[in-house]
Amino acid sequence: MFFRGQTVGKYKVLSPLGSGGFGTVYLAQDTWLDKKVAIKVPHRQQSLDFGELLHEPRLLGSLSHPNIVSVLTAEKQEGIFFIVMEYVAGETLETVIMREGAVELTRALDFSVQIANAVDYAHRQNVIHRDLRPGNVLISEQGLVKVADFGTSRVLEIAAHGTTVIGSPPYMAPEQFHGKAVFASDLYSLGITMYQMLTGVLPYDTPSPAELAKLMTGELVSPPRVRNPKLPKAVNEIVMKALAPDISNRYQRAADLLADIMALGRESGSRRPGRTPATDGGGGTATSAHMQEIHSRLRARETPPARFCWHCRKPMHARSDKCPFCGENQ
Repeated sequence: MFFRGQTVGKYKVLSPLGSGGFGTVYLAQDTWLDKKVAIKVPHRQQSLDFGELLHEPRLLGSLSHPNIVSVLTAEKQEGIFFIVMEYVAGETLETVIMREGAVELTRALDFSVQIANAVDYAHRQNVIHRDLRPGNVLISEQGLVKVADFGTSRVLEIAAHGTTVIGSPPYMAPEQFHGKAVFASDLYSLGITMYQMLTGVLPYDTPSPAELAKLMTGELVSPPRVRNPKLPKAVNEIVMKALAPDISNRYQRAADLLADIMALGRESGSRRPGRTPATDGGGGTATSAHMQEIHSRLRARETPPARFCWHCRKPMHARSDKCPFCGENQ
């Protein structure tokens, strides 16, 4: 819909970034602010009125989290509606898996923690993703995870007048094939994503109509440890709980899945009842070092709280030891 070099309003289109079920995304330059942004143009805007087109940007504009792609604004120029989002320099998790196969355990757990943080925040805002998959997970050049396309599924559902099952079949929870998505459906999709990161492959291909009954009973899923024997047993258990076909046996909240990941490698005395320690392929404890590294990565990404000088009460840089205004040591 846009071409390289085209100027739309204050945006100059630089190149296409990709296309999905909802629309096509372009890299563009905001010529006023001199910064790169991503522009998403919905495919089906001809069948939607302006209010329906604004649903996704309004929904995403209300989400503010470091692991979720930010929506900057929405515009209509030359009869074309588009959403302007932050541009994340990097690649998708799908590209990482295609290139590397199974992702190293520490990185896979780090990515899983960040995705779970994004999902937990969105769920607390009553937003279900419904199309969570590696292609919708962006990895920045600094290793920061950004989940994209929250709210897209709702717009697709409106466009289809409720007649289309929403999601990507290999990542869809069993109930989604019946048109029913709940918060736990996103956790199933996260479980599939974790499975693919840890093994390099999907647990099953897109289920055929004849295989849906097996999907509903869990027969299509073999434990990831079968594909990757070096995988710690406790990590295997987390993935399998996320992939429970019965919603009542699955994680109900992303915070619970996140807590189980963060509990890996703790001393046995501090584990919750019923949990087994994370072990390597030979049965020994293996993930303490992995989790220490993940905790270090997360702390490094945290934004320090604002600080004020104790003497003159003027704002200071969060990591400064001396006030730049009055010179007092803090």
